[in-house]
Amino acid sequence: MGRPFHFSGLRQPIGAEQFRMTVMADQPTPLMPHATATWLVDNTGLSFEQIAEFCGLHILEVQAMADDLAGSKYTGRDPVYAGELTQEEIEKGQADSTYSLKMQKAPAEVTRTKGPRYTPVSKRQDKPDGIAWILRNPPEVTDAQISKLIGTTRNTIGAIRDRTHWNIQNIQPKDPVTLGLCSQRELDALVARAAKKAGIEAPTDSRLDGDREALIEELRRERDDAARRAEEALKSESEFISGAATILDPFSSNKGEV
Repeated sequence: MGRPFHFSGLRQPIGAEQFRMTVMADQPTPLMPHATATWLVDNTGLSFEQIAEFCGLHILEVQAMADDLAGSKYTGRDPVYAGELTQEEIEKGQADSTYSLKMQKAPAEVTRTKGPRYTPVSKRQDKPDGIAWILRNPPEVTDAQISKLIGTTRNTIGAIRDRTHWNIQNIQPKDPVTLGLCSQRELDALVARAAKKAGIEAPTDSRLDGDREALIEELRRERDDAARRAEEALKSESEFISGAATILDPFSSNKGEV
């Protein structure tokens, strides 16, 4: 089925990405551009250019859909039902092929809702161990705080506390930081907030107090050694390049001499 091509305002051909960016700068595109374009091609008499402009696609993409040449087959999505386009707007476009369709309601931006922390599948089996460790070590931490830190439910926390968890025989309290369930900074901040709320002094990690100066000195020594090795390597490289240039210089009087 032939459809009119209207390249109004386009003095020279442009690439698909440039065309897409030009259209998107003018108005938002449908939530599912390709599926919407497929529906408009099959159910309206709009021109390819009108459909391409409304959906933020290149006109050749729309033509490929109409000719069944597109690499992927899309299930049509009705923009009228979705509230993105009105039937009156479609009729205006069908009556005037130079008319630019106006979107009735832009699709809402999808944002991640607040909820439990996402934990990779490979680490989810370690959650009970981390929960048991927190319940044993800083008991002032609330279930809600544990749930947010580890990404679990209060029912699971209660079952581990009451030792009614289905796998309680295999649960071994382990530091959630070591398990990779949270960072040390997040855990320390959580414990500090819980201790402050409970009116007790937050515990401090004093494991490195006695070795702090030695640790700093060791780090400085490693840094100095690394800097010295870098200078030696640079010096050796410079000497090698200089020697090679002297030997291979075609304008040198002692060319070929070693």
